[in-house]
Amino acid sequence: MTQVSALERLRLTPERFAFQGIRGQIRDLVTENIALLAVRAREIGDVIPLWYGEGDMTTPAFIRDAAKEALDEGLTFYVPNMRGLDRLTTALADYQTRIHGRPVPAERTTVTPGGMQALFLAVQLVADPGSNVVYVGPQWPNIHSVIHLSAAEPRPVALGFDTDWRLDLDRLFDACDARTRAIFLSTPSNPTGWTASREEMQALLDFSRKTGIWIISDEVYGRLYFDGDVAPSILQLAEDGDRVMSVNSFSKAWAMTGWRIGWLTHPSSVAPQLGAMTQYINSGTPAVLQAAAARAITDGEPLVHEIRTLIKTGLDMTYERLSSIPGIILPEKPKGGMYAFFAFEGEDDSRNACRRILEEARVGLAPGYLFGDASRAFLRMCVCRDSGDIARALDRMVGALA
Repeated sequence: MTQVSALERLRLTPERFAFQGIRGQIRDLVTENIALLAVRAREIGDVIPLWYGEGDMTTPAFIRDAAKEALDEGLTFYVPNMRGLDRLTTALADYQTRIHGRPVPAERTTVTPGGMQALFLAVQLVADPGSNVVYVGPQWPNIHSVIHLSAAEPRPVALGFDTDWRLDLDRLFDACDARTRAIFLSTPSNPTGWTASREEMQALLDFSRKTGIWIISDEVYGRLYFDGDVAPSILQLAEDGDRVMSVNSFSKAWAMTGWRIGWLTHPSSVAPQLGAMTQYINSGTPAVLQAAAARAITDGEPLVHEIRTLIKTGLDMTYERLSSIPGIILPEKPKGGMYAFFAFEGEDDSRNACRRILEEARVGLAPGYLFGDASRAFLRMCVCRDSGDIARALDRMVGALA
């Protein structure tokens, strides 16, 4: 904690004095968002908001009913096993074993209040103060801040871009040193849609086995993959003893963003530590939510396919219409995720383009600087919405920009 003299304290307002006494990692923390654009959107009205990473589908009735049944069942008490309700951890074990084609027992799973909490636990588990975590960018901004909160150094390595986003494994591995505790990647990626191949996953696993560096793979969009039923996963290759963790969530593929429930898949050997961390951070995830999630994972395959089809339809529409705009840079169509990520020739910072599209087309898009310097010129558009809304947004954008 920062020490101040009595004289220095007199020079500070009470509020400023309190502020100076908090940890440095917290003191410079800010919420990365689109606040200014959102304020303007409220002023002009009739804006189609495609800047958030969230679909517009209400959680289906069969999941909501499971939560109601759990309330009637009396599941309103603590869950004794901090790593999850038995019915959910068992369902997750069956589900992951099925989709990945190899055993993933319940001992390897910890349920969390959202995928964000799973990510936080993973980084806290391995990153010491003064260490570093190398991550693949452009990247969802939360990973940078979670590493920073752990008093470790966030070390980005950007995907290369020509007509598409590509990973240079040599550059990624060269960024690691004796202080590197983990490599983090999102696949399929938010925001680019880049998806690691099975061969790239194997190379990451081989590097981890050689160096002892952990691989943390954010696979929240793994079921929203268009070249198969599930994207290539580190869990399809790793053994229980490997230094590998996979972050996942019910938010995207099961339309449960507001429920705040996810899970972390990890070596069984670290399960006791993750249970203890859960106890001291949040004392577990509510049983009612876990019961709903168990129903989602066991009965939700038709829903996953419906959401995937919705996104693919929106993405196809977006590419077809945006390609008519002069000077637009459209990467190869993503293999997964829920975003179109594009740029305009001559625009180094997409904030101006976002403002113009908001004012002239009344469509809200996210500026690429939020995801790192490598994507400053790009704009992110969420296509996980009703096709009518996507069509109206595209009509407006083409009319304003073509």
